[in-house]
Amino acid sequence: MTEVTEVANLAHLAAGFGAGIVTIGAAYGIGRIAGLAMEGSARNPQASGEVRTSMIISCALIEGVSLFGLVVCILLAVK
Repeated sequence: MTEVTEVANLAHLAAGFGAGIVTIGAAYGIGRIAGLAMEGSARNPQASGEVRTSMIISCALIEGVSLFGLVVCILLAVK
């Protein structure tokens, strides 16, 4: 194998690992936010609307960052 082929293979491997890590991190973050939001709503039902709004905004931000990470991984794999 040539050196260029080895570098391309390692880039594809790194992109796969990166995509997996991004997905696991986003799932963990969203799960943690949802769990804590449910706990907060159970402790204070009057504030459930505010808690839900904050949870949705936080989840959207996490999804945006994870989407950016996946795009970077795809660009790494294609290049």
